[in-house]
Amino acid sequence: MTDLPTDTVLDAIAARRAERRNFLRYAGGAAASAGTLSLLAACGGDNGTATPTPTPSATATSIAADGDVLNFALNLEYLEAQFYSFAAFGQALAAGLTTGVGTAGTVTGGAQVPFSDPLVAQYAREIALDEAQHVTFLRTVLGSAAVAMPAINIAGDATGAFTAAARAAGVVGPSGTFNPYADDVSFLLGAYLFEDVGVSAYKGAAPVLGNKTYIEAAAGILAAESYHAGLIRSVLYRKGIDANTILTNARLISDARDTLDGGTDIDQGIGDATTANIVPTDTNGIVYSRSTGQVLNVVYLNKAAVGSGGFFPSGINGNIRTSAASG
Repeated sequence: MTDLPTDTVLDAIAARRAERRNFLRYAGGAAASAGTLSLLAACGGDNGTATPTPTPSATATSIAADGDVLNFALNLEYLEAQFYSFAAFGQALAAGLTTGVGTAGTVTGGAQVPFSDPLVAQYAREIALDEAQHVTFLRTVLGSAAVAMPAINIAGDATGAFTAAARAAGVVGPSGTFNPYADDVSFLLGAYLFEDVGVSAYKGAAPVLGNKTYIEAAAGILAAESYHAGLIRSVLYRKGIDANTILTNARLISDARDTLDGGTDIDQGIGDATTANIVPTDTNGIVYSRSTGQVLNVVYLNKAAVGSGGFFPSGINGNIRTSAASG
């Protein structure tokens, strides 16, 4: 593990925000003169002020339920953020980003990846910063109701959840070890295990959220997670063209997720030697959904209705914490 200052990730997040603001400032200035009239017309008002759309009143019950869903998502963001933070920077999230309601846990495992491909290293750093920002954002939206980070197992040894998942999928043998921090491809396969689950989780949450603010928050994170997932799948596929075992291992991970979350074959690998599959969709070109129970099936590595296991050895915090009985 690289010995870095504890505020390295936070400093990087601040710098990243500043870069994005500068870009938007420049882009906005360059486009202002050309786009002002069309923007005013689109807004439908002489002074450029759009007529506000009435927002349905949300009941206290629906807001509380929405908070449960966002806290469920926060648990998943803790998992992703810790994995990427270790992989990219060799350190955990700052302690101030993990406090909250419920039993606070610690992270088991995690290490910096000795990247050999500078492109993969850059992508890892970008995703790590995005995931840390997702944690910060959800904690801000939830306020005092935000749950604490539960115990997380992201170890790359024989006791780690990654190894348990790889053994179950057949990526390694019954006594083999899978270390996602060993090299570029191992990191990408570890990220692939998480990213598709995150996308389908936010997609599944969309219909059950009632508060407009929460829907907007979830939609924004869904878009970011989709970019991440598409990127991971794309890079894996490119490397898999030269090493077919990569395509095979991605398919095995996909099949294992499908086995865990029920009898319907919805999960998809990244393609074969002749056809890429960068976006896992249905026949309408729409990304599929997972319920909260199905998501927990995958991260708990269990087909039964249980409250803990796998990457969350003590379960997650919040009111949604039980996986589905998927047979």
